[in-house]
Amino acid sequence: MILAGGEGKRLHPLTQDRAKPAVPFGGRYRIIDFALSNFINSGFYKIKVLTQYKSESLNSHIARAWHLSPSIGHSIDLVPAQMRIGKDWYRGTADAVYQNMNLIHDEKADIVCVFGGDHVYKMDVRQIVDYHIKKNAQITVSAIPYPVKEANSYGIIEIDKDYNITGFKEKPQHPKPMPHRADMALCSMGNYVFNTDILMKLLAEDQKKDSSHDFGRDLIPAAVKTNTIKAYDFSKNIIPGEDKQSSGYWRDVGEIDSYWLSNMDLVSVTPKLNLYNFEWPIRTFYPPYPPAKFVFADEDTKRIGIATDSMVAEGCIISGGQINRTVLFPGVRINSFSTVEDSVLFERVDVGRYARVRRAIIDKDVRIMPNATIGYDLEKDKKRFTVSEKGVVVIPKGAIVD
Repeated sequence: MILAGGEGKRLHPLTQDRAKPAVPFGGRYRIIDFALSNFINSGFYKIKVLTQYKSESLNSHIARAWHLSPSIGHSIDLVPAQMRIGKDWYRGTADAVYQNMNLIHDEKADIVCVFGGDHVYKMDVRQIVDYHIKKNAQITVSAIPYPVKEANSYGIIEIDKDYNITGFKEKPQHPKPMPHRADMALCSMGNYVFNTDILMKLLAEDQKKDSSHDFGRDLIPAAVKTNTIKAYDFSKNIIPGEDKQSSGYWRDVGEIDSYWLSNMDLVSVTPKLNLYNFEWPIRTFYPPYPPAKFVFADEDTKRIGIATDSMVAEGCIISGGQINRTVLFPGVRINSFSTVEDSVLFERVDVGRYARVRRAIIDKDVRIMPNATIGYDLEKDKKRFTVSEKGVVVIPKGAIVD
């Protein structure tokens, strides 16, 4: 079960018209493509995607991109909030699963994987399930070692030397380090494996409490006291064809700066997140665009269509402009004498002549008029657009920038 109903307030305005898992990423994908690809590549073919907030974009993407074979029992089913149990929409991640317990009963599942749909990473899910079974765990939580000084933004898992979970604290001010690793804390990735009977019991108990009905805040901390819960060290997960540089990559892209940084991770010569490992493909919808085109090479006028340290999707035209450390989605046009650097441009963005753009995220169908500038005067940009703490300018869908 993939939780894909997140509102994504910290990603606004990218989530103005779409749920967080539907936000475009990496020049071609949606964020949810990573979770779905991980399951499919791992051999899991019965997937329920629980949706709620502004789900139309997500629904359309999955309908276009993800076709399995129902004739042999393979399916990816979209499950909107239906008020099956009461008159409330999903009140939290745990409540979303509770309201859809009928799906688990219908599948007669022994083990249920409950994963988030809004993180960017590669994971062989079979390995955590095998670990869960081998260790006779009732619950297994996927976790990643993270520097103690930077870990207070995550749910922190406290463990003993055998990786039994002894405590679970949501965003503590002073994270407890791992045994024998005083510089690292163990952070929850929001991915869980449950024995079905334990999951049902915990969900029912949580409904009786005055809680936020969230796995990380409520259900897992309460379960630590009475259940066998293991932590699975994600850094030990092995992906076929993956090198050491990109092995163990995981990023929560739930706010603007982390989203921007994760896209910038893609354009390095040796990227931290390698999309070119064909043994573990990240699958998505491929629109019918022509190949990318680079035109003009007039050295006298410096009208040269060129891209360096960048990712350029199909349908783009670099028409006498230049981009550097930039991710272009399909159908973007970079016109003559313009420059774009350290930026992410969604589908069909048009950058006019002599325009200059840096450290920006630009949503679909934006027109940047000739001579316009973005990212060079942040005080001016703040009066018109969203600017992150680290100075990344975000232009909303369909805007005209002059």
